[in-house]
Amino acid sequence: MSEKQKENGKVHLKGQLRLYMQWPAIMALLLVAMNIWIYRINRRAGSLMFIFVLIYIMMVGVLYLYSKSIIMKDLVEFAAQYGIVQNTLLKELAVPYAILLDDGKAIWMNNKFQEILGGKPKGESYISKYIPELNKNIFPKEVDDTVEMDVYYEDREYKAELRRVSVEGFSDMEQLLEMPMEKEYFIAVYLRDVTELNRYIKQAEEQRLIAGLIYIDNYDEVMSSVEEVRQSLLVALVDRKINQYIAKVDGIVKKMENDKYFIVFKKQYFKQLEEDKFSLLEDVKSVNIGNGIPATLSIGLGLSCDAYAQSYNYARVAIDLALARGGDQAVIKDGKGITYYGGKREQTSKNTRVKARVKAEALREFITVKDKIFVMGHKLTDVDALGAAIGIYRAAASLEKKAYIIINEVSASLRPLYESFVRDPSYPDDLFLNSSQAIDLADENSMVVVVDTNRPQMTECEELLKKSKTIVVLDHHRQSSDNIDNALLSYIEPYASSACEMVSEVLQYIVDDIKIPKIEASSLYAGIMIDTNNFVNRTGVRTFEAAAFLRRCGADITLVRKMFRDDMESYRAKAEIISSAEVYLEKFAIARGENLHIESPTIIGAQAANELLDINEVKASFVLTEYNGKIYISARSIDEVNVQIIMERLGGGGHMNASGAQFNHTDMEEAVASLKQVINDMTEGGDI
Repeated sequence: MSEKQKENGKVHLKGQLRLYMQWPAIMALLLVAMNIWIYRINRRAGSLMFIFVLIYIMMVGVLYLYSKSIIMKDLVEFAAQYGIVQNTLLKELAVPYAILLDDGKAIWMNNKFQEILGGKPKGESYISKYIPELNKNIFPKEVDDTVEMDVYYEDREYKAELRRVSVEGFSDMEQLLEMPMEKEYFIAVYLRDVTELNRYIKQAEEQRLIAGLIYIDNYDEVMSSVEEVRQSLLVALVDRKINQYIAKVDGIVKKMENDKYFIVFKKQYFKQLEEDKFSLLEDVKSVNIGNGIPATLSIGLGLSCDAYAQSYNYARVAIDLALARGGDQAVIKDGKGITYYGGKREQTSKNTRVKARVKAEALREFITVKDKIFVMGHKLTDVDALGAAIGIYRAAASLEKKAYIIINEVSASLRPLYESFVRDPSYPDDLFLNSSQAIDLADENSMVVVVDTNRPQMTECEELLKKSKTIVVLDHHRQSSDNIDNALLSYIEPYASSACEMVSEVLQYIVDDIKIPKIEASSLYAGIMIDTNNFVNRTGVRTFEAAAFLRRCGADITLVRKMFRDDMESYRAKAEIISSAEVYLEKFAIARGENLHIESPTIIGAQAANELLDINEVKASFVLTEYNGKIYISARSIDEVNVQIIMERLGGGGHMNASGAQFNHTDMEEAVASLKQVINDMTEGGDI
């Protein structure tokens, strides 16, 4: 439309209506053309037809000029009436609808929208004044874009849809009339009340059933600690505790075996169990009819929104994880992850070595069918990891298989033991490899044995785990949710003192009368000695049996002691760490190791943490040390505090009384603050 037409306020027909109005003129042109053709054939006939064509053109012109204004008037009236009908329908529409400016100012809303807001807003109101979620920051940015979101207003829940549209979209007359347009945009908003729908969904969700498994994880030990005539009474009392607890949440208990129960209850009661932190774990321990060992339970629950079969599978995974972590805890698995409760008590050591024999036989079968055996521990390999790796090397060598040990970095504390193998001519030059060398050598006929860790990101070469199809894990740390899940053989015993203890037991069943060289026996013995702090922490009957076996194989105690003495700088660094200790909340010792200028500050930090436990009233110690651009925490306790669950909150793990974690920065103040915050939260929550 030209500027002159705009100034005159003229409008023109367009589209199909314009073509319809132009049909008489088009017919006139056709008649003129026909008249010319006839005139050339017959002048008399052409002249006669010319008269009729002229009359037709005059009539059409008069009718067009006369009826155009009437038609335009009728069209405008129709459009106006149509707009009124539309406006009325939209105004009385049962769906809340409103039109906003780009800044969120409401310029129009229908009756239903006003009703939601408690009446028509006075003045130029912004919608965010009533519904804060509907602000300009979330408005769609492009024309015809749509944004959907959940909003809440006066205890009602709504599903809001916002669409950005041009002002021309509000004029249906635009299809008939070519009118001036303004370059503005509006936000159209409509709300859908989903309060009742969400309530029904929530009710349906709460009615879903949760499958669970409860195991008495020390059943054999408890039964053997009580007189035979009282055993049935003890079992009955434990059964009663379990049935009463599940009955409180309207659940069902089905006893599958002497020590195994299957439970089902509605999801609406899960919050109740979660809030009391599964008090059944502690209630069962109170059952005492002369049994020397209290019964402990492991609980596994599976929460699934998809199917009951999946819920049961989740429960099985959860109970396996609870047992692998030492029992006496509840593990809940759902689609989002895994949650742990309990686990405060030291796990009971099992005196039987049947499991070790079974695992040894399985390990032997794997080794015999492979050509290359790669053994690795965790990053910053320590004495326990190297000793266990040496033990697996001996197992492979006894079966006449080639084995390699992967170590990327040799710490100062590990160097004496490491160099004793490097200097010994009886060992191959390629006994120790780094990660890149191992990856180059690995092929389809290789297997990987991981010792002293069960977390893939903590291993010396995580890529090797992805490359190998045959993986074996031997570890004494509690499992977490990010464990190596593709292992064909997993031997994890949280009650064991060290990985070296476990490997020492396995070696006794690999081959008959296995011959272990003196240096290898000393390495395994050193791993046990270091991890138990000279046989003080986490030692059981089997720990001393393993040590006795190694002594019979020629382990040299004097050599071990000389090999792991500290130099003067390390001793001073340890003293400096201990002198920096503060006692937090009257029972937690927290010390820092900054600017120590020694080669292995993490090892010294662990030693300092052990020594801090010798202070009266200290129930747990934490030493933070800087190393290679990170801060490492060594956490230790005796028996009253489970430092493992504290370290898990910080992304670490380990044992109940020996754990660790790390921060990927060197801000000591921030690290200490994070540790204290976790301690505060867990103390207030009753977790420690």
